[in-house]
Amino acid sequence: MINHSNENVLMDDANSPEVNRKLLGMISQDFVKVADQLKEASYQIRKRGFSEHPVFAVSKEPSGIGVLLFERESMGNRWNYQASYLQEFVDRNLIGQESVELFIENYKNPEEYCCLFVIQADFAGFVFVPFPED
Repeated sequence: MINHSNENVLMDDANSPEVNRKLLGMISQDFVKVADQLKEASYQIRKRGFSEHPVFAVSKEPSGIGVLLFERESMGNRWNYQASYLQEFVDRNLIGQESVELFIENYKNPEEYCCLFVIQADFAGFVFVPFPED
């Protein structure tokens, strides 16, 4: 799912399997390197009451979204990882207020999946990646 600024709603076509496969392919090797730390960060965001909907912005260039967790190449990774949550995306108008309910309905269990907002060139999209099993 992504938000097109001219429509300010989450678009179903942007969540197509082709788009998800492309995004997952770009980040999957990196994700494995930081998955345990992202799972802990997700837990802490929820436990401390910041949000029940953690989101991690993933980009090659600084995005300005959230708080930097892992800088590019800090753990052998090729992407920056920044911790955020649903309300920041609403506050920045990246998710329209009218789309919050739809986002929450589609949000997967944060114990099992990591919600990533992948930013690549002029494209950005949400992807849910399963955490590796212990």
